[in-house]
Amino acid sequence: MAELVAVFCSGAFFGAALYINAAQHPAALEAGAAFAIRFFSPMYRRAAPMQVALAVVGALAGLWAWWGGAGSLWWIAALLLFSVIPVTLVWIQPVNDQLMAPGRDPEAPDTVRLLRRWGSLHAARTILSGLGFVLMLAGVSR
Repeated sequence: MAELVAVFCSGAFFGAALYINAAQHPAALEAGAAFAIRFFSPMYRRAAPMQVALAVVGALAGLWAWWGGAGSLWWIAALLLFSVIPVTLVWIQPVNDQLMAPGRDPEAPDTVRLLRRWGSLHAARTILSGLGFVLMLAGVSR
């Protein structure tokens, strides 16, 4: 059961992260900086709780599977999935804070630069969660 929960959570996290990087964020930027910055705060407010829950539950379930003898791939995969949390807190949160600052001018010269930086940093989360997901899938097939 732990393996199923871990795979579901890591797959859902990776799928959502990939969608954001491949479609949602580029489309928001394409619609213009003023739209993208107005869209960012409500999007992030809704996405963050889901992402935290998927990362924590998925990582704990992966560790539970490893503890139960499922193999070392599960330990590595769980750490990769969990690593999205410190990556967010250390590297992405400062950019989030600037983008969501009260009274932020959507036309500020640094808006597009910050949004593009956020997209690049978010891609790191996508890669980490994707690696964790692939390792979990490999662990299931063993």
